[in-house]
Amino acid sequence: MKVIFFILVCFTFVEFTWSQSYHPPAEVFGTSAIHKDSSVFIAWATGASVKRGFLQISDTNIQINGSNRVSHGELLDALGPAEGNSMNVLSLGDRGEATLTFAQPIRNGDGYDFAVFENSFQSDFLELAFVEVSSDGIHFFRFPAHSENQFVDQIYGFGLMDCRYVNNLAGKYKQGFGTPFDLSELQNDPLLDKNKITHVKVIDVVGSIDPEFTSFDSEGNSINDPFPTPFESGGFDLDAVGVIHQAPLEVLEKELLVSVFPNPTSDVLVIQLSQPALIELLDSQGKSILKLEANLNFNIDFSGFDAGFYFIQCRTNEGTLSLKRIVKY
Repeated sequence: MKVIFFILVCFTFVEFTWSQSYHPPAEVFGTSAIHKDSSVFIAWATGASVKRGFLQISDTNIQINGSNRVSHGELLDALGPAEGNSMNVLSLGDRGEATLTFAQPIRNGDGYDFAVFENSFQSDFLELAFVEVSSDGIHFFRFPAHSENQFVDQIYGFGLMDCRYVNNLAGKYKQGFGTPFDLSELQNDPLLDKNKITHVKVIDVVGSIDPEFTSFDSEGNSINDPFPTPFESGGFDLDAVGVIHQAPLEVLEKELLVSVFPNPTSDVLVIQLSQPALIELLDSQGKSILKLEANLNFNIDFSGFDAGFYFIQCRTNEGTLSLKRIVKY
């Protein structure tokens, strides 16, 4: 009888330890997943940078086409609205990271404030990532991630897991559905202005349970997700970051009216302002490529630029106007 009681106690303890405490998959009652076409999204990332991770961090000798880093996707794939497919994404690789910027900062509103999209093709094949935010581009603060997944048996390459085991980790939901984040869950810090988030950083979780390579959640638990994934598209695959709550413009549109035409353009871009401003032209990665002081009307010669997306930001003594997206063909 004592043996049976002991077994029951152990079984109960395991069930409690590896419980399923968090939101269920997309399209299931009680989920927190938000579809890419939801009207709650009012803006998307406009700039990005990336540090590619390894194909396999536990064996950096593994290479594809002469490189031991992942290579799938381009920075443009992480900008603008989520596409919700498996191909148009930016792969990060083991412990790789991408930093996203926005035309207007994200603010701490009621409920969720932004969402991160990954490209999982089904609800139980998940590649996870930590999410951090910054209001100055220097000091970053990580959301308190938690994993209840067991860390005894490794989830290998195409292994499956239940999203109800994880919280505050991007990649919790399948493609087309964003994992939302609430800025109020971050601890207050004088170096973080929750109402002016300018940067969102997404960092691939290394799902190995080997202590030498594992990623730990905020409670010190090893995070177990599919590993290894030694492919060009290995690791977390970033589709987009959608904004739900946006900080107000420092300069209202009515105070600095901007006309930009033709858009798209192949050569000359005409810009008309209601008052003089400092104009900055940025490429699709958010890198500044041109700055000039402009009066009410001026032109920019786009003929020497590569085809793609560009952004224009206007600054006056009173503040800054949101970026305008320009297409060069």
